[in-house]
Amino acid sequence: MPLTLDSSLEDALGAASAKTLGRAFGMQSVGDLLAHYPRRYADPGELTPIRDLPLGETVTIVAEVLSSSFRRMRNRPGAMVDVVIGDGVGRMSLTFFAKNVGAAEWRSKDLAVGRRGVFSGKVGEFNGVTQFAHPEYELFDDEDAARRSADARAAVPIPIYPATSAIQTWQIARLIGRVLDDLPTVPDPLTAEIREREELLTARDALELIHRPRTRNDIDPAVRTLRMHEALTLQTALLQQRDAVRALAATSRPAHPGGLLERFDASLPYTLTPDQQTVGAQIAADLVGAWPMNRLVQGEVGSGKTLVALRAMLQVAESGGQAALIAPTEVLAGQHLRSIAKMLGPDLAAQLMPTLLTGQLTAAERRKAALRVASGQSLIVVGTHALLGEKTTFADLGLVVVDEQHRFGVEQREALRAKGSSPHALVLTATPIPRTVAMTVFGDLDTSVIRTMPAGRAGIETYVAPLAEHPGWFNRVWERAAEEIAQGRQVFAVCAAIDTAKKTTEPGEQPAAAPEGGNGPRWGVVQLDEALSTHPTLGGLRRAVLHGKMPSEEKDAVMQSFARGDIDLLLATTVIEVGVDVPNASTMIVLDADRFGVSQLHQLRGRVGRGGVPGLCLLVTEAETGSLARDRVEAVAATLDGFALAEVDLELRGEGDVLGAAQAGVRSSLKLLRVVKDADLITRAREVAEGILADDPDLLGHAGLREAIGRRVSDEDRAALAKN
Repeated sequence: MPLTLDSSLEDALGAASAKTLGRAFGMQSVGDLLAHYPRRYADPGELTPIRDLPLGETVTIVAEVLSSSFRRMRNRPGAMVDVVIGDGVGRMSLTFFAKNVGAAEWRSKDLAVGRRGVFSGKVGEFNGVTQFAHPEYELFDDEDAARRSADARAAVPIPIYPATSAIQTWQIARLIGRVLDDLPTVPDPLTAEIREREELLTARDALELIHRPRTRNDIDPAVRTLRMHEALTLQTALLQQRDAVRALAATSRPAHPGGLLERFDASLPYTLTPDQQTVGAQIAADLVGAWPMNRLVQGEVGSGKTLVALRAMLQVAESGGQAALIAPTEVLAGQHLRSIAKMLGPDLAAQLMPTLLTGQLTAAERRKAALRVASGQSLIVVGTHALLGEKTTFADLGLVVVDEQHRFGVEQREALRAKGSSPHALVLTATPIPRTVAMTVFGDLDTSVIRTMPAGRAGIETYVAPLAEHPGWFNRVWERAAEEIAQGRQVFAVCAAIDTAKKTTEPGEQPAAAPEGGNGPRWGVVQLDEALSTHPTLGGLRRAVLHGKMPSEEKDAVMQSFARGDIDLLLATTVIEVGVDVPNASTMIVLDADRFGVSQLHQLRGRVGRGGVPGLCLLVTEAETGSLARDRVEAVAATLDGFALAEVDLELRGEGDVLGAAQAGVRSSLKLLRVVKDADLITRAREVAEGILADDPDLLGHAGLREAIGRRVSDEDRAALAKN
C-alpha cells in the first residue's frame, strides 16, 4: 500500500520509531509527524555563540571540533574522551565515558579536529569551563560537502525540531526525510485557482521546503502556505458548524405588546445604554429567527450583561419557554438568582418563579426545585453543574445562558443544551476577547459587544504598590484599607493561593503567571489572615476568609454576609473574580499581583466601583521594573479599557495561553498559525472559506480540504466546536 498522510507511523517507520514518537509527542500518523515543524533553522556557516549558552538548559548548537583526545580511567575500567568545540569566540568541552578503550578511540576519531556538526545537551560547567556531558551530536556529512561547493552547502539551513531526551532533532529530521521520500502524493486543501490567486505553494512543495529547505528563501513561502492551510481548515470547520446550527429548526419566541418584556422595561428606573439597546435588538431578532440563536456577548465588567440576558429570558418566557442560566460557582449562581429576583420585582418574580438549583441544596429543597423546573412552573432556572444531572428535566427549555463560558468544559455545556429541542444559546463573557481570537476560537458564534457603561458608576483608580523599590508601601496599603473601612466601606484582599505553606491553590486552577525564575507566591489567604489578626487597626475589625475549598454552605454564607455589610474585610482567592456584586465595596487589594494574568487582574478590579462609591484598586507586587511580570501589572494600572488590555494580554502572554483558556480542542490544531501576527491571513482564510462553502457546502469538489478538516479537526475537536 502506498504511504499516505493517514498511514500509521508503524507502517511508515517501524514499531520502534513509532513507539518513540508516540511517547514523546503523541504522534500516530504520517500526517502527525509532518506537522511537527522546525522551531528554528541553524546555519552551518554561522556558528552559534557558545559564551551565551544558559547554564542548566538543554540546547542545540552548531560548532566546530577544535581538539579531541581520549585517556584511560585510573581507578575503574574504561576510558574518557575529551573534546573541545568552538565558534571562533567561545569554547566549551564535551565529555564522554566509554566502557573500553576501543570505543573511546572510535569516538575520538569520529570527532576529528576541523569537523563541524550539531551538538545537543544540557549546559553544565566544570572548573569554570562550559561543558556538555555525553551530548548527542550529528556531524555534517563530509561526502556531501565534497559533492557540493562549500558556499552552496553553507547556505542550506539545518532544521532544529522540538525534541526530547529520547529523540534528538537530527533523528526527527531523518525520520521526516524518510517519510517524505516514500510519500508519493499529498492532497492539497487549496484548488489550483486559489493557490494561484493567493500566491501559495502546493501542499507537497510546502512540506518539502519547510522540512528540507535549500536556502532560507524557501522557508517563508512554505510557512505562509501551511499557515493558510491551518487557517482555512479551521475557519471552514467553524463555518460548517455555524451552518449546521442554522439548518436546525427553532421555536420562534417573539415578544408581544404588553407582555412580560414590555412590562419589565417599563419598570426599569433607568434607561438602557446604547450598547444594551443594540445587543438587545440583535438577540430579540435571533429569538424569532428560523434557526437557533448561537450568540456570544462580550461585555466589560459591570456593563450590564446580566440585564441583557434577563430581557432575553423574559422574551422566551412569553411563549411559556424556560431559560436556564448556568454559572461556574455556587456563589455566583446564588448571586445571579438574587440579582434577577431584585430586577424583576415582586410581581414579575412571582409570575416567573426564578429557581436556584445547586449541589448545596438539601435533598428536600432540591426535590422541590426540580419539580418546579420539570413542571414548567419555574420559567427562569439558575444553577451550577447540578443543572446537568440526569434527574434535572425541563418542560420546555427554550434558552440556555452560559455565564463565563471559558469556565465550562464543552461536554457540560452540551449536556445542558441537550435537555431542550434546539434551544437558543446565549454565551456571556466579561473577559474581552481580541477580534482575531474570537474569529479563531468562536468563529461559529455571532458576536456582540457591550462597551458603554451604565450611568452612575463612580469609576475606579488603580495604583501599583512596587515593593521591590518601596518595601515600606506594604504597610501603607493596609493603612489605606483601614481608612476606607473607617468611612463605612468594605475591602477585598485577594491572594494567589489558599495556603502557601501547603502550596494549595484553587481547585483545578493555577495562577495565570509567575515571575521569571521566581518561587511560589508569598501570600496565601491563610497567611494573610494570620498576619492581619495582629494588625493594630484591622485586627479588631470584622474579617472573613473565602476560598474554593470551603464547604458550599460556608462560602455562600460568607458572601451573603459580605453583601449585607456584616464583614469589613474579605480575604479571598479568585473565587470572587467574576460576578460578585457588592456596591459598598470600595477597595480591591491584590497581593502578588504579578502572579495573575492581565484579564484576571481586570476582572478582580471590576468587583469594586460598582455603585456610587469610588473604586480603588491596589496592585501589590515584588516584581522588578522591566520584567514581563511587572509589565502585566503596569498595563492594568494604565487603563480601564478591557478590550485594550485584551490586546496587551495577547502580546505579553502569546496566543497559546489565550487559546488554551478558551478552547483546548482548537489549540491542538494550531501549529504555525499565530492569531496576532496572522490576523490578516485569518481574515482572508475566512473569506475564502465562505466563498467555498457558498458554492460547495458539502465540499464535494474540494476533496483535499475535506480530508484536511478530517485530519486537523478531529471528531473530538469538532465536538468541541459544536458545543460552544
